[in-house]
Amino acid sequence: MTTRTAAPAAPRPGVVSRLARVLPIPAGAGMARILVERNAMAFRHGWIAFVTGLAEPILYLFSLGAGLGALVRTVTTDGGAVVSYAEFVAPALLAAAAMNGAVFDSTFNVFFKLKYAKLYDSVLATPLGPRDVAVGEISWSLLRGAFYSGAFLLVAVVAGMVHSWWALLALPAASFISFAFSAVGMFATTFMRSWVDFDWINLAIQPLFLFSATFFPLATYPSGVQWLVQVTPLYHGVALERGLMLGEVGTGLLVHVAYLAVLGLVGLVGAARRVERLLLS
Repeated sequence: MTTRTAAPAAPRPGVVSRLARVLPIPAGAGMARILVERNAMAFRHGWIAFVTGLAEPILYLFSLGAGLGALVRTVTTDGGAVVSYAEFVAPALLAAAAMNGAVFDSTFNVFFKLKYAKLYDSVLATPLGPRDVAVGEISWSLLRGAFYSGAFLLVAVVAGMVHSWWALLALPAASFISFAFSAVGMFATTFMRSWVDFDWINLAIQPLFLFSATFFPLATYPSGVQWLVQVTPLYHGVALERGLMLGEVGTGLLVHVAYLAVLGLVGLVGAARRVERLLLS
């Protein structure tokens, strides 16, 4: 009489394997940086378009700081400090510079590469995978936003609008802003069908720029609107940069950091999964 031996059960996936299916872990260590290097090389011939993105926030800074600042001499911040209008608006425009640099690179540029240039189809013929594409493009957008923020911060320092040593942390803080907006921007781009859909991006960015306590303290908004302002991502970026550049530092700034970090991680995971589905379907 023969006895049958039961086939060994398939090993259950470990914690690392399960995380790898969910998180945007690149295919190989450091592979995503190759796409970042490719973008840097491509912009060697288009550096004018890269640099001109910095012009808008600087023009806003001097037109509002010098023009409107001549009418509005001082502003009382939500923390109770009294500062000049130029000092008040400069941190907000730095946050906006980080947002703009990250968003427009992770949306318009990514959409062109994905739908028209078919760049990512060529990338898949190399050792890079779809998750490397997501991590690489978001990293590049983050770097572009950080560049704009760093240049803007330098201009603000030279113009005498920064007086606190805490402003040294303004650039790392801008990286959090760039990370959040670049990740969410790329995630949104994966759902775009044509250039017409990008009207939704502009429709979202413009109100954020105008109504995130950018030009006026949060207390000036109606009480029923303040809670809506406080849930917007740019508000957290503005509040973080304003606290650092004006020296109003407290544990409350960690809430803004956590908000931006979580938003960026959600966007990164969503973008990686969407890119993987689009390129491998």
